[in-house]
Amino acid sequence: MHIHLNHAETGGVGQVVTFSLIQDDRLHILHPQQIVAFRGASNSRQDKFMNISGMYRKKKLIKSEITGPCQFVAALPPGFTMKEVQLTEHSDLLYDFRHLFFYSEGVTMQTKIQKIKNMLITRDAVKMKFSGKGTIGLLTQGQVCQQELHPTAPLYVDAGSVIAYPENAHLELTVYGNNLASQHMNYHWKMTGHGPVLFQAGRENYRLQQDVNDEGLFKRILKEVIPFGNVIIK
Repeated sequence: MHIHLNHAETGGVGQVVTFSLIQDDRLHILHPQQIVAFRGASNSRQDKFMNISGMYRKKKLIKSEITGPCQFVAALPPGFTMKEVQLTEHSDLLYDFRHLFFYSEGVTMQTKIQKIKNMLITRDAVKMKFSGKGTIGLLTQGQVCQQELHPTAPLYVDAGSVIAYPENAHLELTVYGNNLASQHMNYHWKMTGHGPVLFQAGRENYRLQQDVNDEGLFKRILKEVIPFGNVIIK
Protein backbone atom coordinates (compact mmCIF):
# COMPACT_ATOMS: atom_id res chain seq x y z
CA MET A 1 0.00 0.00 0.00
CA HIS A 2 1.21 3.49 -0.85
CA ILE A 3 -0.29 6.74 0.44
CA HIS A 4 0.54 10.09 -1.16
CA LEU A 5 -0.40 13.27 0.72
CA ASN A 6 -0.62 16.53 -1.16
CA HIS A 7 0.38 19.14 1.41
CA ALA A 8 -0.46 22.13 -0.77
CA GLU A 9 -3.46 24.10 0.46
CA THR A 10 -4.42 27.11 -1.59
CA GLY A 11 -7.62 29.00 -2.14
CA GLY A 12 -9.34 27.33 0.80
CA VAL A 13 -8.93 23.84 -0.70
CA GLY A 14 -8.02 21.14 1.81
CA GLN A 15 -5.56 18.28 1.57
CA VAL A 16 -5.85 15.58 -1.09
CA VAL A 17 -4.79 12.01 -0.25
CA THR A 18 -4.20 9.33 -2.89
CA PHE A 19 -4.30 5.66 -1.84
CA SER A 20 -2.73 2.98 -4.05
CA LEU A 21 -3.55 -0.59 -2.98
CA ILE A 22 -1.97 -3.76 -4.33
CA GLN A 23 -3.38 -7.28 -4.36
CA ASP A 24 -4.62 -8.43 -0.91
CA ASP A 25 -4.39 -4.93 0.62
CA ARG A 26 -7.53 -4.05 2.57
CA LEU A 27 -8.47 -0.69 4.10
CA HIS A 28 -11.40 0.27 6.28
CA ILE A 29 -12.45 3.87 5.52
CA LEU A 30 -14.59 5.52 8.20
CA HIS A 31 -15.43 8.63 6.16
CA PRO A 32 -16.27 7.14 2.74
CA GLN A 33 -18.11 10.29 1.65
CA GLN A 34 -14.66 11.94 1.26
CA ILE A 35 -13.71 9.57 -1.58
CA VAL A 36 -13.96 11.65 -4.77
CA ALA A 37 -12.33 9.35 -7.35
CA PHE A 38 -11.85 5.58 -7.66
CA ARG A 39 -10.06 3.34 -10.16
CA GLY A 40 -10.47 -0.42 -9.92
CA ALA A 41 -13.03 -3.20 -10.01
CA SER A 42 -16.44 -2.03 -8.84
CA ASN A 43 -16.72 -4.80 -6.26
CA SER A 44 -13.44 -3.68 -4.65
CA ARG A 45 -15.52 -1.34 -2.50
CA GLN A 46 -17.96 -2.89 -0.04
CA ASP A 47 -19.90 -0.52 2.22
CA LYS A 48 -21.11 -1.86 5.57
CA PHE A 49 -22.90 -0.58 8.66
CA MET A 50 -20.69 0.37 11.59
CA ASN A 51 -21.22 -1.26 14.95
CA ILE A 52 -23.13 0.71 17.59
CA SER A 53 -20.04 2.13 19.31
CA GLY A 54 -18.61 3.27 15.97
CA MET A 55 -21.88 4.99 15.04
CA TYR A 56 -21.91 6.83 18.36
CA ARG A 57 -18.31 8.04 18.30
CA LYS A 58 -18.05 8.87 14.60
CA LYS A 59 -21.69 9.95 14.19
CA LYS A 60 -21.65 7.93 10.98
CA LEU A 61 -23.67 4.90 9.86
CA ILE A 62 -21.52 3.55 7.03
CA LYS A 63 -17.90 2.56 6.57
CA SER A 64 -16.20 1.25 3.43
CA GLU A 65 -13.96 -1.78 3.06
CA ILE A 66 -11.73 -1.38 0.02
CA THR A 67 -9.49 -4.15 -1.32
CA GLY A 68 -6.68 -3.97 -3.86
CA PRO A 69 -5.63 -3.69 -6.52
CA CYS A 70 -7.13 -0.24 -6.90
CA GLN A 71 -6.48 3.45 -6.45
CA PHE A 72 -8.70 6.12 -4.94
CA VAL A 73 -8.53 9.75 -3.94
CA ALA A 74 -9.93 11.27 -0.74
CA ALA A 75 -10.44 15.01 -0.25
CA LEU A 76 -10.19 16.49 3.23
CA PRO A 77 -11.92 19.74 4.27
CA PRO A 78 -9.87 22.93 4.65
CA GLY A 79 -7.97 23.00 7.92
CA PHE A 80 -7.75 19.20 8.19
CA THR A 81 -4.75 17.01 7.51
CA MET A 82 -4.12 13.28 7.75
CA LYS A 83 -1.34 11.60 9.73
CA GLU A 84 -0.27 8.06 8.80
CA VAL A 85 0.86 5.95 11.78
CA GLN A 86 2.59 2.58 11.49
CA LEU A 87 1.67 0.24 14.33
CA THR A 88 3.63 -2.57 15.90
CA GLU A 89 2.64 -5.40 18.21
CA HIS A 90 4.05 -3.39 21.13
CA SER A 91 2.12 -0.15 20.44
CA ASP A 92 0.57 1.17 23.66
CA LEU A 93 -0.87 4.55 22.64
CA LEU A 94 -4.49 5.38 23.47
CA TYR A 95 -6.37 7.31 20.76
CA ASP A 96 -9.56 9.31 20.45
CA PHE A 97 -11.67 7.25 18.03
CA ARG A 98 -13.12 10.41 16.50
CA HIS A 99 -9.75 11.16 14.88
CA LEU A 100 -9.62 7.83 13.02
CA PHE A 101 -9.94 8.13 9.22
CA PHE A 102 -8.87 4.62 8.18
CA TYR A 103 -7.23 1.45 9.44
CA SER A 104 -5.69 -1.44 7.56
CA GLU A 105 -6.26 -5.15 7.87
CA GLY A 106 -4.30 -6.59 10.78
CA VAL A 107 -5.09 -3.74 13.16
CA THR A 108 -6.88 -4.73 16.36
CA MET A 109 -8.82 -2.40 18.66
CA GLN A 110 -9.37 -2.50 22.39
CA THR A 111 -11.54 -0.08 24.38
CA LYS A 112 -10.19 1.57 27.52
CA ILE A 113 -12.69 3.12 29.94
CA GLN A 114 -11.80 6.62 31.15
CA LYS A 115 -12.16 7.96 34.66
CA ILE A 116 -15.41 9.80 35.38
CA LYS A 117 -13.81 13.26 35.67
CA ASN A 118 -12.01 12.71 32.36
CA MET A 119 -15.27 11.69 30.69
CA LEU A 120 -16.88 14.98 31.73
CA ILE A 121 -14.10 17.06 30.16
CA THR A 122 -13.47 15.03 26.99
CA ARG A 123 -17.14 14.07 26.50
CA ASP A 124 -16.04 10.56 25.59
CA ALA A 125 -16.31 7.49 27.81
CA VAL A 126 -13.54 5.45 26.23
CA LYS A 127 -10.25 5.66 24.39
CA MET A 128 -9.12 3.17 21.77
CA LYS A 129 -5.90 1.18 21.90
CA PHE A 130 -4.74 0.07 18.44
CA SER A 131 -2.23 -2.73 18.10
CA GLY A 132 -1.08 -5.34 15.61
CA LYS A 133 0.89 -4.94 12.41
CA GLY A 134 -0.78 -2.36 10.24
CA THR A 135 -1.48 1.29 9.55
CA ILE A 136 -3.98 3.82 10.79
CA GLY A 137 -4.78 7.28 9.45
CA LEU A 138 -5.62 10.14 11.81
CA LEU A 139 -7.62 13.25 10.95
CA THR A 140 -6.22 16.33 12.65
CA GLN A 141 -6.62 20.08 12.61
CA GLY A 142 -3.24 21.38 11.55
CA GLN A 143 0.16 19.79 11.94
CA VAL A 144 0.69 16.80 14.23
CA CYS A 145 3.36 17.34 16.88
CA GLN A 146 5.08 14.77 19.06
CA GLN A 147 6.69 15.21 22.47
CA GLU A 148 8.28 12.61 24.74
CA LEU A 149 6.99 12.32 28.27
CA HIS A 150 9.27 12.48 31.32
CA PRO A 151 8.58 10.48 34.49
CA THR A 152 8.81 13.54 36.77
CA ALA A 153 8.89 16.73 34.66
CA PRO A 154 5.27 17.29 33.52
CA LEU A 155 4.19 18.22 30.01
CA TYR A 156 1.10 20.47 29.79
CA VAL A 157 -0.98 19.97 26.63
CA ASP A 158 -4.30 21.57 25.70
CA ALA A 159 -6.88 18.86 26.54
CA GLY A 160 -8.77 19.29 23.27
CA SER A 161 -5.61 19.04 21.18
CA VAL A 162 -4.36 15.66 22.42
CA ILE A 163 -4.64 12.88 19.83
CA ALA A 164 -2.86 10.01 21.57
CA TYR A 165 -0.87 9.28 24.71
CA PRO A 166 0.81 6.20 26.24
CA GLU A 167 -1.34 3.84 28.28
CA ASN A 168 1.12 4.16 31.19
CA ALA A 169 0.86 7.97 31.31
CA HIS A 170 -0.39 9.74 34.42
CA LEU A 171 -2.92 12.45 33.52
CA GLU A 172 -4.29 15.29 35.61
CA LEU A 173 -6.65 17.99 34.34
CA THR A 174 -5.36 21.40 35.33
CA VAL A 175 -4.32 24.89 34.26
CA TYR A 176 -0.95 26.51 34.85
CA GLY A 177 0.72 29.87 35.20
CA ASN A 178 -0.40 32.77 37.41
CA ASN A 179 -4.04 33.62 38.10
CA LEU A 180 -4.47 35.69 34.96
CA ALA A 181 -2.91 32.99 32.77
CA SER A 182 -4.99 30.18 34.28
CA GLN A 183 -8.22 32.15 33.77
CA HIS A 184 -7.56 32.63 30.06
CA MET A 185 -6.72 29.13 28.88
CA ASN A 186 -8.49 25.87 28.19
CA TYR A 187 -8.06 22.92 30.50
CA HIS A 188 -4.72 21.15 29.99
CA TRP A 189 -3.53 17.64 30.66
CA LYS A 190 -0.62 17.58 33.07
CA MET A 191 1.17 14.47 31.81
CA THR A 192 4.06 12.39 33.10
CA GLY A 193 5.29 8.92 32.19
CA HIS A 194 7.20 7.29 29.36
CA GLY A 195 6.63 7.42 25.61
CA PRO A 196 5.35 9.89 23.01
CA VAL A 197 2.33 12.19 23.09
CA LEU A 198 0.70 13.21 19.80
CA PHE A 199 -1.24 16.47 19.60
CA GLN A 200 -2.66 18.68 16.87
CA ALA A 201 -1.33 22.20 16.48
CA GLY A 202 -4.17 23.85 14.57
CA ARG A 203 -7.16 23.53 16.89
CA GLU A 204 -6.92 27.13 18.18
CA ASN A 205 -6.38 28.75 14.77
CA TYR A 206 -9.94 30.09 14.71
CA ARG A 207 -9.28 32.01 17.94
CA LEU A 208 -6.19 33.66 16.48
CA GLN A 209 -8.24 34.65 13.44
CA GLN A 210 -10.84 36.22 15.73
CA ASP A 211 -8.14 38.08 17.64
CA VAL A 212 -6.62 39.44 14.43
CA ASN A 213 -10.00 40.50 13.05
CA ASP A 214 -11.52 43.70 14.42
CA GLU A 215 -14.26 42.41 16.76
CA GLY A 216 -14.53 45.57 18.83
CA LEU A 217 -12.41 46.97 21.65
CA PHE A 218 -15.10 46.57 24.35
CA LYS A 219 -15.58 42.87 23.57
CA ARG A 220 -11.83 42.24 23.62
CA ILE A 221 -11.51 44.00 26.99
CA LEU A 222 -14.32 41.87 28.47
CA LYS A 223 -12.60 38.70 27.28
CA GLU A 224 -9.36 39.73 28.97
CA VAL A 225 -10.80 41.15 32.22
CA ILE A 226 -13.61 38.72 33.10
CA PRO A 227 -12.40 35.39 34.52
CA PHE A 228 -12.77 32.75 31.79
CA GLY A 229 -14.07 35.50 29.51
CA ASN A 230 -12.53 33.95 26.41
CA VAL A 231 -14.62 30.84 27.10
CA ILE A 232 -17.89 32.57 28.05
CA ILE A 233 -17.88 35.36 25.43
CA LYS A 234 -17.93 34.15 21.83
